[in-house]
Amino acid sequence: MSQRSDLRQHRAMLESAWSRWVPRMKDAGTRPVGAEALRRDVTESWMRSLDSVDPALDSAPVTDGGAVHHRWLGSPLRRPVAGLTDELRAIAEDAGFVTAVTDETGTILWTCGGRTMRRQAERVNFAPGGRWDEDAMGTNALSLALRTGRPSSVFSAEHLVSALHGWVCYCAPVHGPDGRVLGVLDMSTTWDRSNPLAMATVRSLAATIESRLRTEPPRTGTIPAPVRLTCLGTGEAVRDGAALPLRPRQLEILTLLALEPDGFTPGRLRAALYGDRTVTASTFKAEISHLRRALDGGIATRRYALTTPVSCDAREVLRALEHGDVETALRLYRGPLLPRSEAPGIEEWRTHLEVAVREAVLAGTSPEHALRYGERAAYDAEVHEHALRLLDPHDTRRALALGRLTTALRY
Repeated sequence: MSQRSDLRQHRAMLESAWSRWVPRMKDAGTRPVGAEALRRDVTESWMRSLDSVDPALDSAPVTDGGAVHHRWLGSPLRRPVAGLTDELRAIAEDAGFVTAVTDETGTILWTCGGRTMRRQAERVNFAPGGRWDEDAMGTNALSLALRTGRPSSVFSAEHLVSALHGWVCYCAPVHGPDGRVLGVLDMSTTWDRSNPLAMATVRSLAATIESRLRTEPPRTGTIPAPVRLTCLGTGEAVRDGAALPLRPRQLEILTLLALEPDGFTPGRLRAALYGDRTVTASTFKAEISHLRRALDGGIATRRYALTTPVSCDAREVLRALEHGDVETALRLYRGPLLPRSEAPGIEEWRTHLEVAVREAVLAGTSPEHALRYGERAAYDAEVHEHALRLLDPHDTRRALALGRLTTALRY
């Protein structure tokens, strides 16, 4: 029998057990007779979790609105993890995993992985800001590793939350020199990619991080402030209140890296910047080198990706839309992405953002959102018609929307 068939049978057994026993545990508050076939650490975690977690949750709760850059910047794990960034990304992308690092509370601070897997993970908020401790998300490998201080794996329906039954997760806690658990290293993927070697890989990487924590000299001085990138309607990167001396091309690179945290191969980034234009390799590398110096080395080498916290207004707009927060998205969306840029990658993201914001407004039921968006979309008749449909017949703002619509229909 193939490994895939074995996995499928094991998953079916777990799904059946979950369906039979989880509701009975919730009602009885005890481990049902017959559950001995399951791992005791899993069923005991089910029992604990059911007091605070609904198995029908669709995603992990968010810490600090998902804004955890400052926590990652101050984390003792940031520097040793940054030294392994290329290796972690390569492993995650080659094996089809999403890799995450949490703090001691189970809040994810950093992730990497291929775009497809990362987007799947974001649907359950397995992303920076997501809370994955037992009280927040029930039984999962991350919460077990935090609780026991030992490596752990959880497969499919061993997860308490049914939205996670399509996943398998491998975790190892990371201990500081004093033995205290500082966080967890996690590698997760879909159940059908379960790999017996994944746990050994996670344990080895966690051990490397722990070794670097022991040998790395203590940090002195203040922690450098994160970079704030404003790229909607303008282009500026600021740190500690001072603008970074970046040329337009370097702002384009920084914007692309901020919008795609998983990073770029050199060839793909070059195409995103120059398209079919003939540009020498030295010119391209010089732009990367200048930006890397401005960020104090905050760009990985073999695969171009940010290794220093950069907050970005365009990324925040997308995050707000993902959470259905059109109000915040409109407040942050102050204009097109780097409006003067002709880089193909920027143009593609510019269109994506414009369409995403517009469609969110048109799908909504708020006349205020339609009116606000209409201020910037003077010739978008569909938006003005949408505002008129939503406004009360006696609302004096109908005159404003009607005037905009009349103007738009003339062109």
